[in-house]
Amino acid sequence: MNYGIESIFKSYLEPREVYTGGKNIPASNKKIYKLSSNENPLGASPKAIAALKTAAEQVTVYPDQTDIRLREALVMDFNGQLAADQFICANGGSEIIDMLLRAFINEGDEVIYSNPSFLPYSVFSRWYGANPFDIPLLKPNYDLDVEGILNAITNKTKVIFLTSPNNPTGTYIPKDVLEGFLNGIPKNIIIVFDEVYRHFADAEDYVTALPYVKTGHNIIAINSFSKTYGLAGQRIGYCYTTAKIANYIRQIHKPFLLPITSIEAAIGALNDELFVEKTVKTIHAGRKYLMYEFEKLGITYWPTQGNFFIIDPPIPEFDFTDRLMKDGIMVRPVSQFGALGKVRITIGDQESNEALVHALKKIKPHT
Repeated sequence: MNYGIESIFKSYLEPREVYTGGKNIPASNKKIYKLSSNENPLGASPKAIAALKTAAEQVTVYPDQTDIRLREALVMDFNGQLAADQFICANGGSEIIDMLLRAFINEGDEVIYSNPSFLPYSVFSRWYGANPFDIPLLKPNYDLDVEGILNAITNKTKVIFLTSPNNPTGTYIPKDVLEGFLNGIPKNIIIVFDEVYRHFADAEDYVTALPYVKTGHNIIAINSFSKTYGLAGQRIGYCYTTAKIANYIRQIHKPFLLPITSIEAAIGALNDELFVEKTVKTIHAGRKYLMYEFEKLGITYWPTQGNFFIIDPPIPEFDFTDRLMKDGIMVRPVSQFGALGKVRITIGDQESNEALVHALKKIKPHT
């Protein structure tokens, strides 16, 4: 009997919603301000660019077989608080998410995440046959529903995604909330803690996963060179965790995974503290400026710890994004992330921010 090739297709890979990244800048004769992808408004670190150019001369040979040189650079960046074997590097934060799910998920396992959130948490989980469960952030402030997550845990739960600061809401998980949560979950569950926007957080009670990794919690912190360091196009990211968990995951780390250009650019970026400081100052100044202007215009926004805002547009989301595009401003609707009707706006440099405000005034004049 001929069943056809479809008979060996995995049922959980049948067509469904997929993650769609932000759009690239379209060809245009006018200035376009891309405030849609949370990229660095200053570009990339000069040291990273210099390292990238030097590495370009070596693209005819294979890169490092492992990520050890970058891991050693990360040890220095973390002031020796972690060892090299506690880091794992890969092609961006999304690749890290995929790798972690491959390492821990079997068909029929359960994954918990909280919308609005980064869509790959649920999409990538389905690739491996997991059943993803959404425990939505609590409105109106998009707080983590700790009780809801704890109640949703079953003996099939393997991974819980937490994000702080969260994309697309810009909200964060306060230290006391995170600690109470970590102390309340079973010891056989992995917490994936996405902290790719951590450099921009300045709340007094903001905390990364670092202290909890150091005390042995089953937590894995995802980081990226795409935001603070301006290397989105190089696709380079890393995670850190306990040595036991990292050594387990490393068994599925492919040799020659990282391009030589990405390795060298990332190491160069880690050696440029002044650029990181300038980036953070630019975002904090832009954050303050835009909050002031949003309030003057009566634009509903949520306080943010990231390099972006989520807003409730004064007109329907796609009409809003189309209107802004006519003035050369690219922003992103985030219904796909679970934030129905909302729009995410990246904080740019001052020129970009002023252009945004000018365009907003045409849509919603002063009252």
